[in-house]
Amino acid sequence: MIYFDNAATSYPKPRGVYNAIIRAMNDAGGNPGRSGHSLSIAAAGIVYDCRCELAEFFGCSVPENVIFTYNATYALNIAIKGLLNRGDHVLISNFEHNSVLRPVAAMESRGVTYDVFDASGTTEQTIASIKSFVKRSTAAVICAHVSNVCGLELPIAAIGEYCASRRIKFIVDGAQSAGIKPINIEKCHIDALCIPCHKGLYGIAGCGAVIFSARFKEGEMPFAPVIEGGSGVNSLELAMPALPPERYEAGTLCVPAIAAALAGLREVKRVGIDTIAEHESNLKNKLSELLGELSCVNVYMPGCGGGVLAFNVRGKPSSDIAGALDERDICVRSGFHCSPLAHKRLGTGKDGAVRVSFSMYNNEAEVRTFFTALQEIVK
Repeated sequence: MIYFDNAATSYPKPRGVYNAIIRAMNDAGGNPGRSGHSLSIAAAGIVYDCRCELAEFFGCSVPENVIFTYNATYALNIAIKGLLNRGDHVLISNFEHNSVLRPVAAMESRGVTYDVFDASGTTEQTIASIKSFVKRSTAAVICAHVSNVCGLELPIAAIGEYCASRRIKFIVDGAQSAGIKPINIEKCHIDALCIPCHKGLYGIAGCGAVIFSARFKEGEMPFAPVIEGGSGVNSLELAMPALPPERYEAGTLCVPAIAAALAGLREVKRVGIDTIAEHESNLKNKLSELLGELSCVNVYMPGCGGGVLAFNVRGKPSSDIAGALDERDICVRSGFHCSPLAHKRLGTGKDGAVRVSFSMYNNEAEVRTFFTALQEIVK
């Protein structure tokens, strides 16, 4: 099987990830922070180590500001619904996933308004588009670091610098870049970075995080918990704990998934994100070159880098192409990829597009096999 659907979730995982899950189940099967016995303490140790290493990896000096969630969507909902207030105006890009678009749109019922800026041009053009929409009530800019449809990378350092100059909050969706592109929360002036751990960090489903800037000091988090419940702290109190991370981590954490995230992160650090990014980009460039030989194929923004490529075969629905590839044991994704704004900007049409997305475990031989299969399909 050839797996080219890594933008949805990476597969396979590093061997160390599978081993970490087994160890967590066997040796750390207690509930972290809920008991004083050895299994609970071991589970808490895994959670703490992962929290610290994620903070360091993403440039946050306060590990307690790493809040574990189920996934990046949950993390984005916490950041968006927590940091925005009635009367706020928000800007999002025209490449946003529904995990940004839908929560922001839902906030309209709470008196929040939003506009969509164009991120398809140069850095200067992107900043100019943002500036054209900014008003006195603009409270936040929310954007993906990398598009999940075509791999376009948004200039988060420049956007963050502009936001900081205007005292505008900056929330970044790192779903397609965490573990592949360097992200430094403080240097990029990011207030909240939202990530999954099952994609470029090579963990498993069930673990994500929202990482708040160190500018939010202990006891000064700017919003109430989104979810209340057990935390293992001050059980006799009606209110959630005042301090993060427990303030925002109600209920039992998925320790096996956190253990997997920690092992995946360590493998990414061992290989090196620059090495991973270059490898994925080279595979995309090779596939773009091969697809250019087929006059019936349209590739969307092939030169924007990254490890994600979207294309269509003229006259054939994307689902038909993906289905035919699946019959040949090649996994891709068709449709709109939960990103209607990006597809509208790219002009993919009523059937969306076929998406190919790479990981560090793919290779050029697989790309050539894919191209041969596609040639047979489009004959």
